[in-house]
Amino acid sequence: MAIIYLLLFAAPQVLLYLYLRERLPLSARRWLTLVFVIFNIPWGIVAVRMFSGSLWGISRVPYIAPWIAWQFLGWIFCGLVTLYLLGKGAVWLLGKVVRRESEQSGAQLTAHSARLSRRQFLVRATYAYGAVGVGFSAYGIWSAERLPSITRRTLLFPDLPLPLNGLRIAHLSDVHAGIHMSEEKMREIVKLTNALGADLIVQTGDMIDISQSYIPDYVRAFRDLQAPLGVVTVLGNHDRYTGQDAVIRGVKDAGQVFVKNGVHVIERGGAALALVGIDDPHAWRADDPQDDDIDAALRLTPSAKDAFRILLAHRPGAFDGAAPRGIPLTLAGHIHGGQFYLPVIGWSPGRLITKYVMGHFTQGTSQLYVSRGIGVVGVPLRVFVPPEIALFELRRA
Repeated sequence: MAIIYLLLFAAPQVLLYLYLRERLPLSARRWLTLVFVIFNIPWGIVAVRMFSGSLWGISRVPYIAPWIAWQFLGWIFCGLVTLYLLGKGAVWLLGKVVRRESEQSGAQLTAHSARLSRRQFLVRATYAYGAVGVGFSAYGIWSAERLPSITRRTLLFPDLPLPLNGLRIAHLSDVHAGIHMSEEKMREIVKLTNALGADLIVQTGDMIDISQSYIPDYVRAFRDLQAPLGVVTVLGNHDRYTGQDAVIRGVKDAGQVFVKNGVHVIERGGAALALVGIDDPHAWRADDPQDDDIDAALRLTPSAKDAFRILLAHRPGAFDGAAPRGIPLTLAGHIHGGQFYLPVIGWSPGRLITKYVMGHFTQGTSQLYVSRGIGVVGVPLRVFVPPEIALFELRRA
C-alpha cells in the first residue's frame, strides 16, 4: 500500500519534469531542475518512513501532508498536457488539409512558428498548473478544516414499527482525532451534533488517528455528546492501528455504548430497535461483505419479527452481507468520499477501494448510507467532498 501511495503522488511530478526538460529552452532547464529538486526533497522523508513500515505514523510526515496534497495536483498538469497532445494531433490532421490548399496558393507554414506556439503553451500551462494547484489546495485545505455540513434525509421502510416512525438518528463517522483534528474543533462538532436534537447518535469508527495520545482529547470533547436514546459506537481500522483496547476504554469513558460483533437493543414505545455492530475486518479485502462478523452479531440479535435492525459497520462493503440477510439499514463510513471528487464525471479515488464511496444506496428493500466522514487521513485536503454529519428520519412507507 505504501508503494502505491508513493507512485500515485510522485509519478506526475517525474512525468512533468521529463516532459518540460525536453521542450523548454536550455536556459530554463537549470531553473527547472532546481525547482524540481527543492520541491521533491520531502520525498526523502516519505521514503524513509515508507521503508520503515510506518508511513503515516506520528512524526514528520503528517506535517508535510499539505505539500503532498499540492504534489497530488501534478495530475492536473498531466491532464493539461494530455489535452494539448490530443489537440495537437487534431490540428496535425487538419493541417494536412490546410497545407494542400496552402501549397496551391504558394503559402507555407514555418517550423519556427510551430515551435514558438508549443513553448508558449508550455509556459502558460506551467503557470496554469501553479495557479490551479495553489487554488485547489487552498480550497481543499479550507474544506477539510471547516465544520461538517448537515445532510438531512428521510428514509422510508415498509416494515418500520409504528413507535419508531419519526425516529431521528445522527450519524457520525471518521472523526480522526489527531494532528488534523484538535480538541477545540471536536467540541464544536459535538455542539453542532447536539443542536440537531436527534433521538439517537451512532458512530461508525475511526474516532482516533494512529496515536493513543489523542484519546484524552477525544474523551474530553465527546463526553458532552448526548441524545435521549444514547450514543452507540463501533470501531474502525484506525482505531485498531491506535490500539483497540485503549480506544474502547476511551469510548466508554466518553459515556458511549460500544458494540463489537454484537447488538445493543433500545426500546421505544413498546418497539425494539436492534443496533447490530460489527468489528472492522482484520484480513481486509475490497468490498468485504463480512459474512462471518454479521452472522456472529445476528446470533445475539432479536429476529426481524421482534426488532427493527440497523447494521453499524465501518466499511461499506458490509452492505453486501447485510442486504441478503434482510437487514433494512446499514450505516458506514471509512472512505471519506475519497477526499477528492470530480463533479462533472462523478469520479473519486474512493472508487479504487469500493463501489460504495459516499451517499445513499439500495439493494432490494435494504438501504445503505455511507458518510463522507468528518476528519481526514494522510493529507488535510477535501476537494468537492466536504465533511458531513448525517441526520436521518425514519418513516414508515
